[in-house]
Amino acid sequence: MALKQFNLLSFIFILALISLSPIGQAKRNTPSDKKPSPFEFIKTVQGCHKGNKTKEIHNLKKYLHKFGYLQYPNQTHANNDDFDEALESAVKTYQRNYNINPTGTLDATTVSKMTTPRCGVPDIINGKNTMQKHGTKEHESNSSSKHIHTVSHYSFLPGNPRWPRSKTHLTYMFSANTPAAAVGPVSRAFQKWASSTHFTFSLAQSSADLVIGFHSGDHGDGNPFDGRGGTLAHAFAPTNGRFHYDADELWSVGPVQDAFDLETVALHEIGHLLGLGHSAVEAAIMYSGIGAGVTKNLHPDDIQGIKSLYNV
Repeated sequence: MALKQFNLLSFIFILALISLSPIGQAKRNTPSDKKPSPFEFIKTVQGCHKGNKTKEIHNLKKYLHKFGYLQYPNQTHANNDDFDEALESAVKTYQRNYNINPTGTLDATTVSKMTTPRCGVPDIINGKNTMQKHGTKEHESNSSSKHIHTVSHYSFLPGNPRWPRSKTHLTYMFSANTPAAAVGPVSRAFQKWASSTHFTFSLAQSSADLVIGFHSGDHGDGNPFDGRGGTLAHAFAPTNGRFHYDADELWSVGPVQDAFDLETVALHEIGHLLGLGHSAVEAAIMYSGIGAGVTKNLHPDDIQGIKSLYNV
């Protein structure tokens, strides 16, 4: 009897370990074969500023171009290693968006922020800075005991795309390449948004409004993934409905070291599916970056944003 009880406890313990282990490759990479993050090169240009001509500056230009900060009229300037005035201006804009002193120099704080894994949706889209402070909304609340004044930094995607006023129930489905372990966390993320908005969501088997899938590299939507530790996921504005995870990342259910929480990333990308852009509030789910082993939830900034977008 004691032996049976021991075996049962052992089985339960093993199941618990499996539920917390990363979803991805069967074994972790060893230090010798672990590939560097696609953003790792940024550390090599730390300290650079206008006038420098340093190897890897051309890759910094590509990084800032990818997230909407830098546009050159010709490829000559885009592909060289000159830290020119346009690059300095782009770095300053990035620093302002992330509440960093806008010196235009690649200081340690800026490098740390740039190397953080993040959402693949740009911060600046078609010239519109979705994180700019001119989009700040202020809210005041009075009561007999206190006066509360809060500042929100939520943003909308360019053109304020949204679902039609009559479309308050959205269906979602998973592509065939979705790991079974991801279904629960994504479904919980939808329910969290439902509890804080006028939307409701339900799982469908086909013809859904929203489609979630896992993809690697160039997967045909014009936004190729870049491997582990770079862009984690991306989603499209209403009413496109596509939401893609980078299948090459290590994913987890809950906080696991060196892996990314499926539900936290889903909460962020669903915000894009509903029309929200990135927030300058680091605690908000719509903040662009997220570290491995970190979990987050909806923040008042996110909820105020979605209610404002839909005039609820």
